[in-house]
Amino acid sequence: MLFPVLIANLIIFTAAWAFCVKIKNFSPVDAFWAICIGLSALVFLLAENPNPRQITAAILIGAWSARLGYHLARRIAKHHPDEDTRYEKLREVWSGKVNSMFLLFFLAQALSAFALAFPFHLIAADPDPTFTPLSIIGTIVTLTGLIGETIADKQMSAFKAEDPSPKSICRKGLWKYSRHPNYFFESVIWIGFFIFAAGSPWGWTTIYAPAIITFLLLKVTGIPPTEASALKRKGEAYREYQRTTSAFIPLPPKSSSDL
Repeated sequence: MLFPVLIANLIIFTAAWAFCVKIKNFSPVDAFWAICIGLSALVFLLAENPNPRQITAAILIGAWSARLGYHLARRIAKHHPDEDTRYEKLREVWSGKVNSMFLLFFLAQALSAFALAFPFHLIAADPDPTFTPLSIIGTIVTLTGLIGETIADKQMSAFKAEDPSPKSICRKGLWKYSRHPNYFFESVIWIGFFIFAAGSPWGWTTIYAPAIITFLLLKVTGIPPTEASALKRKGEAYREYQRTTSAFIPLPPKSSSDL
């Protein structure tokens, strides 16, 4: 199933690129990415008489994909026609060849989605239906991440509904202990997927999956652009939030006397 899934991803992302060119907004690529990882993994896991362990893995990745895909699609639709600042900057960098460069970018996202779904191919290729200690621990860790990320997103949504000012800073719930608890729990989810896969032959090789996700969150598409945007909108108040609150791992906040 590897080759057909790869080709399907490339076709889907090419169609997604054409759609985004038409609406003049490349932000939907994020939602397509989350959904295609889930769909690819489900094809791997459910294509041939899945056992209970494989069905469990399918439920976990399906829940992750559906939740994140819906969350991103809803946010993108709400802000349309405004485009994510990341893609606005890429338009500037790629001036004169925007559409062709974004096509390459979308195809790279297709390869990324395939690579991140690959751990589930290894789970599917393992005929042993036994729940190993690693698969049990992986399930628990993944569920912890899913619950934590859902709570963080709901707390932020409730805060914005209560105080829609772009200068306001959420310090409630998990956001009191981390500036990005949603990103932290996203990383936890992928660590859980890796632990689950590690219970299958060659599953340990998929350590790259949580490493890639965590690197992107910490250094590329997660914290850096989010913090830059927050500083621009919130100014000194956000700098104070940075001084007192952990960027990633939830930790007790620092008081002014600790600084």
